[in-house]
Parts: sequence; C-alpha cells; structure tokens
Amino acid sequence: MRIIAGTDFHGSKSAFEALIREANRHSVDAIIVCGDVTNFGTFEQAKSLLSLLAGAGMPVFFVPGNCDPPSIIDLNFNGLRCIHGVNILFKDFILMGVGGSPITPFNTFFEMSEDEILEVLRRCLGGINGIHEILIVSHAPPKNTRLDRTFLGLHVGSESLRRFIEEQKPLLTVCGHIHEARGKDLIGRTIIVNPGPARHGNYALLNIEKNNVKVDLLTMKV
Repeated sequence: MRIIAGTDFHGSKSAFEALIREANRHSVDAIIVCGDVTNFGTFEQAKSLLSLLAGAGMPVFFVPGNCDPPSIIDLNFNGLRCIHGVNILFKDFILMGVGGSPITPFNTFFEMSEDEILEVLRRCLGGINGIHEILIVSHAPPKNTRLDRTFLGLHVGSESLRRFIEEQKPLLTVCGHIHEARGKDLIGRTIIVNPGPARHGNYALLNIEKNNVKVDLLTMKV
C-alpha cells in the first residue's frame, strides 16, 4: 500500500493542489492529512479545501489540527473520512486518528487535556480484533521524540499519545503540528513520521507492507 501524507497546510489552496498532483504522480492508494487544514479558518473554508482532495478520486483520511474548527470532525463525503476517535479498515490495515493538540499557551481552536486525548485514542480501539496492523493519524506528535521538539528545544508532544503507542505498538504514526520538527523517529517498533508543513512544500510518501514501512520525505512546488 502506498500513501501520501501531508500536514499543516494552514489554508494554502496551492499546497492542496500540489499534494493532489503528487498523489497522482506516485499512484497512491490513499491520502492522509494530519490537520491544520486552515489557519484559524471557518468550517466552510475547511470544507472547501478538503473538497479539493475529495474530488481527487482516491480515499482521503484526515484529522483536524489545533488551528481548525473542531466541527470539521463531521466532514465525511465523497471518499473523504475524518478518523478522529474512530477506526476504519483499509486494505488490511486499521487506521485511527486523534486531532487537535495538547493544551498550548495560545488558546487555539482545538486543544484537549491529556486525559481527553487518551479518551479519544481509547475510543479508537472499539471493535478491533487484534488481527490487523494499526496506523495512527495524529495532529500532535508523541512526547519526547525528535518530532515534538520546538526551535527552543522544548518537547511539547502528547504524553497520552506516547503512552498509547507504547501500549498498542502500532506499525506507524503520522503526525505534524511542530513545523520545525520534520523527520522520522522510533518508539519501540513504531515508526513516527512528521512530513513537515505542506504549505512550505513538504510531504511524505509511505510504502507500507504487512510489517514494514518505507518513508520518503519529499518536496513539491507550492
């Protein structure tokens, strides 16, 4: 399975259009969006941008970011699916998601306490039989990795997400939120990927097999 992943678009229509071009060029099976579709935009603005992806003719799985209105959790149409707090079986893998971010000093649109984040993640486990590998889509990165370190050197990721990864041992977690922390890391067997902000022309190409993930961090013209 081949997936293209983008995050932190912050309202850039050209970044969405570029991601679609790259998705077609790489003949991917699905598109993943890790949040911050808008830059403190409205529901209608988010819907308009996500509609570009919904019209691309391939499945799209997304979670909202902390700069998105939480109401976009209800956006599910034309192959576009929000996976915040739910799981879905796709090509023999279980995809599940958690949007928003841990509490910040900036009072952004969609923030949750660590208890709330853990509750959302626990909800994602409903009905899972343990047969399929898990892929997590999150806006926030897990705590204490290369991907949650700010330019000030602070680790600001989610403790609950890290705990969940350590317990459930998913194959892959894709995240965003920390623009300067593009890259990949490991928590146990779990590969963690931050594609980097799409509005600056970054994305990730993920080739996923039964128990293996090949990650390419690539760029596109926005």
